[in-house]
Amino acid sequence: MSPIISKCHQISTTTIAFVSLVLLSLSGFLEADLQRGFYMQSCPMAEFIVKDEVRQAFFSDRGYAAGLVRLHFHDCFVRGCDGSVLLDSTPGNTAEKDAAANNPSLRGFDVIDNAKARLENLCPGVVSCADILAYAARDSVEMTGGFGYDVPGGRRDGRVSSSSEATRNLPPPFADVDLLTKIFGSKGLTQEEMVILSGAHTIGRSHCTSFSNRLYSFSTTAAQDPSINSAYAAQLQRQCPAGNAGANIVVPMDPISPTISDTAYYRNILNNRGLFTSDQALLSDSTTASLVTLYARNPGLWGRKFATAMGSMGQIGVLTGDEGEIRSNCRVIN
Repeated sequence: MSPIISKCHQISTTTIAFVSLVLLSLSGFLEADLQRGFYMQSCPMAEFIVKDEVRQAFFSDRGYAAGLVRLHFHDCFVRGCDGSVLLDSTPGNTAEKDAAANNPSLRGFDVIDNAKARLENLCPGVVSCADILAYAARDSVEMTGGFGYDVPGGRRDGRVSSSSEATRNLPPPFADVDLLTKIFGSKGLTQEEMVILSGAHTIGRSHCTSFSNRLYSFSTTAAQDPSINSAYAAQLQRQCPAGNAGANIVVPMDPISPTISDTAYYRNILNNRGLFTSDQALLSDSTTASLVTLYARNPGLWGRKFATAMGSMGQIGVLTGDEGEIRSNCRVIN
């Protein structure tokens, strides 16, 4: 064999070995990624069963849809989308669901439990609680008139849930634009995605305690938040009496269309009728204010972007492959 041929053979062999190694490495990453139709072989009815449970809950109480979207959001912002928000507290640990930001306002746990029970009966140990929650949120958006979107599966369930981590990671209702941008940015989401996802407040309800300071004890110089529409403030005061009398009362976040995913949320903000400080604060920054105006005027644009942003949020910090576990009961680790 000539030196040239020998050298070419050596390079070729080395190149093939290198390419094979790269492909092998890439296949490992691909296997760890979320995939569309993840359960088509292992549990083909998975997404249908989740949607059926969400549909039953929605027809019994339309508020479930907002609850499930919020449940998914609160899951993903703490330890990633790993179903940790579903875990119950134990004698030695206070879980996320019992943090002040979540209890008693989170709802929809029973819907997830029902779907999980059916799936365990059909495909034991296959479908994760984290995936069930992601599917349920997507189905809830659709049922309230929002755009559908693909939810790739393959999330695994986490084994840790901490109320203190929920307190540190969830955006509070009194946040300003800078804090909101920082919190969403820490999860890999842009400021525009923050404004888009805030539009989820177009559905659902809130306890009076989350915004009553805007009505009765805003600052040392003003009892009422001057940025809130006076007629809207008066309406809220009638619904939410001062002090402990209003502690357990809930009001719609969007009084115009509280069960429909639309852009009334943004129109409310433009009219100084944002319920939370964090909602109305979007007008205090020129960039976020322009986005509020844009989406208020373009419902279809917001609907499409909201679906895309929900898909992105659903992939925050996911556990895949051999990480975590597949819980048999969403409330407890195996």
